[in-house]
Amino acid sequence: MDSERLKKQIDFIIEVDKLKTIYRRSYIADSSRKENDAEHSWHIALMAMILQEQSQNKDIDLLKVIKMLLIHDLVEIYAGDVIVYDLTQRHEQEQKEKAASKKLFSLLPEDQNKEYIALWTEFEENETDEARFARALDRLQPMLLNYATHGKTWQEAHIKSGDVLTVNKIINKGSEGLWNFARELVRDAVDKSFLEE
Repeated sequence: MDSERLKKQIDFIIEVDKLKTIYRRSYIADSSRKENDAEHSWHIALMAMILQEQSQNKDIDLLKVIKMLLIHDLVEIYAGDVIVYDLTQRHEQEQKEKAASKKLFSLLPEDQNKEYIALWTEFEENETDEARFARALDRLQPMLLNYATHGKTWQEAHIKSGDVLTVNKIINKGSEGLWNFARELVRDAVDKSFLEE
């Protein structure tokens, strides 16, 4: 047994437990509290398993998608979370997250460091079928929670339907079916006054 390798892996595992302390803007479906990043990552990984058939590419590498979904927000341990609708903050956040990815994944043994940096970068660049599907799920999940909470986060942040559609249009790259569903969800949210037009 390589004890140094195992120590690095355990240190990383303990470090990423901090993801449970990073709270997002989205409320959980019963509106009782905001969700944390660990819950979000679990939820979208489960969504990938259930919604795999909705991917543009039916031969998608599901394990790779799940890996991306489980690690993509780990960088928020150091970089924090920002609302996706604030485009100014999003640009600044990209730089913070890139630096955070190097810091965090360097805790791992070299081979895993390289693998996880590559997966995180692939997710961010959004060029492969797996990344596109993963990003689609990452954007759809908060929309589902917003709808379930009658637009609680949308209303608190004064988000309008056009903002939701513009920012989440990326869903279409990963799944046309999920994008059609998302657009219907927005229309229904407007009709029910969960979201302003």
